[in-house]
Amino acid sequence: MKEVIEQIANFMAISARTAPKSGGRDFVNFKLLKGDEVEKLGEAMIGYGEEQGIKGFVRDGQNVKNSEAVLLIGIKDALPMNLDCGACGFDSCDELHPKEKREFKGPQCMFRLLDLGIALGSAVKTAALFNLDNRIMYRIGAVARRIGLSQDDVLMGIPLSATGKNIYFDRKG
Repeated sequence: MKEVIEQIANFMAISARTAPKSGGRDFVNFKLLKGDEVEKLGEAMIGYGEEQGIKGFVRDGQNVKNSEAVLLIGIKDALPMNLDCGACGFDSCDELHPKEKREFKGPQCMFRLLDLGIALGSAVKTAALFNLDNRIMYRIGAVARRIGLSQDDVLMGIPLSATGKNIYFDRKG
């Protein structure tokens, strides 16, 4: 089963790669975690949750530990669209200079975040076609950055599992 899940994760990565991008510029990255990396990430999420007193990280960390693989999808060094739309909170795109924040680097251009969202949606659509259980989790991205599994500026994670009951829903805590 592990090999099948990893192959589906590769199809998910292709879906993220080929998803439409604003202005035809691609700043989306992905990385497949498996084996010891999944365990390391889950443990780090639990540790971070306990340290910060945030139960959601502990719960999600346990989910990650119970997963066969995790697909990370993020953006790095995403240039703004130069539309001066103001959605980022600035009057001009020239004013947008992302800085390291608590969990991610921001602010980011709204269009690049939309690109990330479309890539994530395309990836989980592909997982759904194969009936592979998954859930987009921001907490995975925050901790994956923290422990150096990714250098992306904004990052989400999609844990993957195939059991008789989807472990990512109807959770306690």
